[in-house]
Amino acid sequence: MDRDDAPLGLLLGLAYQQVVTELHDHLATEGFTALRPAFGYAFKLIAAEPLTIRELATRLEITHQGAAKLVDDMVEAGYVERVPDPADGRVKRLVRTERCRALMESGIAFQREFEKQLSAELGDEATAAVRLALSRVIDRSDKPDGLARSLRSMP
Repeated sequence: MDRDDAPLGLLLGLAYQQVVTELHDHLATEGFTALRPAFGYAFKLIAAEPLTIRELATRLEITHQGAAKLVDDMVEAGYVERVPDPADGRVKRLVRTERCRALMESGIAFQREFEKQLSAELGDEATAAVRLALSRVIDRSDKPDGLARSLRSMP
């Protein structure tokens, strides 16, 4: 099967994997290691507001246990810390560390450069069409919460 015959969903998945691979390679050269693909989604959600593990699990649409493991890994890597909730000290909220903020800035710079390179290869009009098509696919989600809504609100 050549690319012209490949299902669109397969091409989207492979393209996503390539972008993530290039992003992680870029971040590794900047000294950001011990990353997992789910970290980026969690970082974006935590950047918007400090969350509890349960809130993070709900927004990521994963189990509480899965979110707890993810948070443990992010804390161990130095990207997130648990802090007491100002309204209830028994509750812990997740906040990004300076290391996480720097990682996200590096990731944003990578994304800008990636799109710039794509525009150089495809042209500005074709790149805008790709962006529009992908945005329309995201907008098809009818879920009131979770990743699709999170991604819809991206600047």
